[in-house]
Amino acid sequence: MKRIILTLLVIVSHKSVAQTAAINDTIVLSRTQAEALFLDKNISLISEKLNIDIADAQVIQAKLWPNPTLTIGEINLWHNATASEVPALWGNFGKTSQVTAELEQLIQTAGKRKKMIAMEKVSVDIAKEYFKTFLRNLKIEFRGNLTELQYTQAQEEVYKKQLSSMQTMLKGYSNQVAQGNIGRGEYIRLKASELQFLKEIADLRKENNSLQKELKVLMNLPATSFIKLTDEGFVPDNKNMDNINLGNLMASAVENRPDMKVIKLGNDYNDKKYKYEKAMRTPDVTLGVSYDRGASTMNDFVGLGFSLDLPFFSRNQGNIKAAKIAIDQGKLLTEEKTISIQAEVMQAYEDLIVTKKLYDNVEANYETDLDKLPESYRKNFLQRNTSMLEYLDFVDAYLDNKSILLNSKKDLNKNLEELRYIAGEEIN
Repeated sequence: MKRIILTLLVIVSHKSVAQTAAINDTIVLSRTQAEALFLDKNISLISEKLNIDIADAQVIQAKLWPNPTLTIGEINLWHNATASEVPALWGNFGKTSQVTAELEQLIQTAGKRKKMIAMEKVSVDIAKEYFKTFLRNLKIEFRGNLTELQYTQAQEEVYKKQLSSMQTMLKGYSNQVAQGNIGRGEYIRLKASELQFLKEIADLRKENNSLQKELKVLMNLPATSFIKLTDEGFVPDNKNMDNINLGNLMASAVENRPDMKVIKLGNDYNDKKYKYEKAMRTPDVTLGVSYDRGASTMNDFVGLGFSLDLPFFSRNQGNIKAAKIAIDQGKLLTEEKTISIQAEVMQAYEDLIVTKKLYDNVEANYETDLDKLPESYRKNFLQRNTSMLEYLDFVDAYLDNKSILLNSKKDLNKNLEELRYIAGEEIN
């Protein structure tokens, strides 16, 4: 029995270690590597791209001619006394049999088929622009999550350093309190700061977990993986921001943004649909050849014929009018979208400039100098050159300043990404 229990404990232990190893499957990525993985593996992108293939298939369908129609009827399987005899079909069979056959082919007139093909080709272009719009929307969400993850990682590192320093001091203070050299009140005050740091780290890790979930779905990674981003790209190169030409950016956005192209292609589609609806005024012709055995002046009769609608009442007036209104409507939508895009670019650009000015106000060596101060204050505090209140006030001020610096970097990144999104182009 003891052997069985020992074996089970070993198995459970190995299983626990294996699960821990699986959960801690850390993947270290740069932003560039993460985006390459996202573009290659994202399931939504792969699915959305299939809409282009569906639109291509509709072009193939539009190119096909209507199938001919074969009709066979009036077959008699019996006869009565009034039946007249005709030559047998084979042997002695079929002397009183009757049958008719008709083969018909629809001929589309007024170039309807070509006009339908032209419409479907525009639909392919629209599907491509819809895919670009989908990619554009998904990309800004993905990049925003990358920036947030880099931010939470950086914030966590700041708090972990302060926590480590605080815990080192607490060990020394605990011994001093036990020896009666220091009052327990100071120890409790430091312990409260430690708990605050632990609370901040726990909140950051929860936020990290939420971002991990979103990014793993977007990159199609296993649920057990853990994404660790490098610092690369968290602070964008702001040299090129000074070279942004607002006028060119507005013009480029109006010309190249996928959602604007969809509207323009919609106008093209409406023009072609209007031509197609006008062509529908002309009736199509159905040509036919028929065969009749035993029911006419000839035993085996072959005849030709045609049929067409007579456009006395309907000349497709309603559909033509609707197509014409759609053209006018498209022009109004294009005008409104142009104004909207220009206003969006202007706002995104101004937001970026405001954020950049804040970031530029920070001196180049300020953060490096700031990071040197905590250790200096800690030593002065331990040497009793600085009071606990002064030391804790400094720690709070230090953390506030680090938060401001990290937020300025995050905002600069996000505002630049927003301008890229609004302009519809990669601004480096």
